[in-house]
Amino acid sequence: MVYVNRHMKLGRDRLTSFGLVRTEVDKGMAGGAPGAPAPFVAIGHVYFNALDGFRKGMGQHGKEIMGDIANYTDLQPVIQISEVVVG
Repeated sequence: MVYVNRHMKLGRDRLTSFGLVRTEVDKGMAGGAPGAPAPFVAIGHVYFNALDGFRKGMGQHGKEIMGDIANYTDLQPVIQISEVVVG
């Protein structure tokens, strides 16, 4: 998948020095109801130990990283910052 090999690599290259721990990509396959389309084509996850590292990295490289999305889709990205909670 070109998105994984190029865009996510770009993110890793630019954000690792700011504390990026790992990246993951979910590829949408289906919605919850039988025959329903997936609500998202793909979801890219970037994991940091601290929110501040993400903010600093995106402050320095965010324009380049977000600008690269147009090379893969004309869809508007949705950004969500979350905390992983293990239960």
